[in-house]
Amino acid sequence: MDREEGCLLEIDDLSKTFKGLHAVENYHLRLSPGEILGIIGPNGAGKSTVFNLLTGHLRPTRGSIRFRGQDITRLPPDRIAALGIGRTFQNIRLFASMTVLENVVSARQLKERSGIIATLLSWPSFHRTEQRLASEATENLGLFGLADRAGKAATSLPYGDQRRLEIVRALALGPTLLLLDEPTAGMNNQESMFVLDLIRRIRDQYKLTIILVEHNMPLVMQLCERIQVLNYGQIIAEGTPEQVRADPKVVESYLGRAMEDSKDAEARNG
Repeated sequence: MDREEGCLLEIDDLSKTFKGLHAVENYHLRLSPGEILGIIGPNGAGKSTVFNLLTGHLRPTRGSIRFRGQDITRLPPDRIAALGIGRTFQNIRLFASMTVLENVVSARQLKERSGIIATLLSWPSFHRTEQRLASEATENLGLFGLADRAGKAATSLPYGDQRRLEIVRALALGPTLLLLDEPTAGMNNQESMFVLDLIRRIRDQYKLTIILVEHNMPLVMQLCERIQVLNYGQIIAEGTPEQVRADPKVVESYLGRAMEDSKDAEARNG
């Protein structure tokens, strides 16, 4: 298939089978720059598997992935990240032995890849680079309301702050496409709405394209311009929030139950 004009990410016939189980089957996507896409569905629908295939943590059984016109289907995770795809994980993966600031600086260092000779000899240029990286990391933390916690151990932060820190670290790699895997998991309603506003702001400020996997239906419906619904590894519906909300297949398989769960969680969290 020819590359489509203005298309950032093109996925065709993406499938992954584990010992006969079709985790993802015939997944497809055309993603435009600046778009916020939501992927929803029941647990085990294949959402995180899609993210793992996109970022090279899994190899597809078949299908192709093109990012900015380049075939990345079988590239390793570090090459894909270097091309401009960043992500967070469903289970938080911060560096436990590092401070909040060091977690972000470490990601910026991967992007910079300062010369090894300068590093070993402690050249002034290396120290200037380290100072600049720390300053930029502090600025990023400030956007997320975490600058005053820069010196604290990352894993000492409350759960919601750890979630936000993981997004900061992903941004530190300078991605063009950001994949957010359940960024509001475990948050109360107030924290979730803060993250909703934050995602919009970072999309505009950093000129990002975002794919969001999330169970928080009110957030998805408010934030995403387009939504895909997965069930048993296949897309069963796709469209605007209004179209998806009205689709009988979606209501039957997932949305009705998910909206009720969201209301229950909101009631519990106040």
